[in-house]
Amino acid sequence: MSYVIAAIANAGGAPEQAYRKMQSAAACPERPYAEMFKFEVPSLTVGTLDTLMNLSDEMGKTDSIVEQIVRKIEKTAAELSDRKAVELSVGGVPATRYIQQFAWDSAKYPSRRPLKELVSLITGGAVAIEEELKQLLQSYGDKQAALQDAKRKKQGNLLVADLNDVLTQEVMRKVKVIDSEYLKTIFIAVPKALKENFEGSLDKIGNSLVGYGGPDWSRDSTKLGEPVSFGSHVDRHKVRGSPVVPGSLQVVHSDEDSILYSVTILKGQYEAGYFQNDEFQPGTKIDFEEEFSKACKEKRFIVRDFKYDPSQANKSAMALEQMSVEVDGMRSALMRWCKNHYGDSYVAWMHIKVIRVFVESVLRYGLPVDFTAVLYKANHGKDADLVNALDKYLGNIDKTEQEEGEEEYHDFVMFKFDP
Repeated sequence: MSYVIAAIANAGGAPEQAYRKMQSAAACPERPYAEMFKFEVPSLTVGTLDTLMNLSDEMGKTDSIVEQIVRKIEKTAAELSDRKAVELSVGGVPATRYIQQFAWDSAKYPSRRPLKELVSLITGGAVAIEEELKQLLQSYGDKQAALQDAKRKKQGNLLVADLNDVLTQEVMRKVKVIDSEYLKTIFIAVPKALKENFEGSLDKIGNSLVGYGGPDWSRDSTKLGEPVSFGSHVDRHKVRGSPVVPGSLQVVHSDEDSILYSVTILKGQYEAGYFQNDEFQPGTKIDFEEEFSKACKEKRFIVRDFKYDPSQANKSAMALEQMSVEVDGMRSALMRWCKNHYGDSYVAWMHIKVIRVFVESVLRYGLPVDFTAVLYKANHGKDADLVNALDKYLGNIDKTEQEEGEEEYHDFVMFKFDP
């Protein structure tokens, strides 16, 4: 379904004459290409010729901007309803009926205001609607993404699932978990295809992280305290190795795709302080956990950030249910918003079209303002016939003389659009 707004000069005659001429052009028994409706254009403020020329250049872009806002609301409503039919109305009536019964809203858009101000007023209101829609969609999208992520963790394998939802008290009783000043038990999820690789190379992961060099006090305690052999003069990283505690590997749980292991590692290492130019430089603590996790990730072994909490499983289920309720509520609220604001954006769009008709008619037919505009609703499959008939009976241009690719031109004011 498409519509055409057309306007011709009255040429000193009565508007009824122009109306009959336009009816006989394409909406009569001899030429039944469309249904025709009166299209009232109010007496707007003309202003200067420069103003009209500038508006003529800008109105096409403005029309397109406001139409895009209308389409965004339509698209959003369709997506929220899973592509089912959604009834969006304009002032309580379908959009097509509003177009066919259009009347200028003087209370909302005073017709005596300068045209440029009027266009800014209409466009500003439509753009504000679009901005609000963007913010609502962003909030809804973020909440939806959080819900999907929570579901993925709930239903996923050991690489992504919330381990508190997977590991029972019975399973955790068999796992020795250490979290002391120097040692910590971590959990590593490994794809089953990499099981042998992981178990065979575990003691070599991060083998450059820990410094095992330095004085061997257990073998020669008599050298304890000698200035050359200890403190800052000792290279603790002369011998390096992995932070994994030998013999600490344990299988915790498995599923179809992956295996979860527990491993105990050294938490970190203290680098001793030292004197430099009679000023003491304090020692530093080196953390191994983050670097060890990176080394595992390079080999596709995932260190899970996990602390067992038997009450967390119920909390997660409740949080997921609450999040689902919130998403449903936001979807319903956004749908209501679309229904409430669709009419406002559509009204703005049609008023922009009326101003376009007025501006182009004044520029084409001159002053005083004396033209008649009508609305054609093209019959099914008759869009091209309608335009050709209007060109033939309302204009003087021979369409056959127009070259292919040349910009379409009409001898009268005409705008085509889809509702």
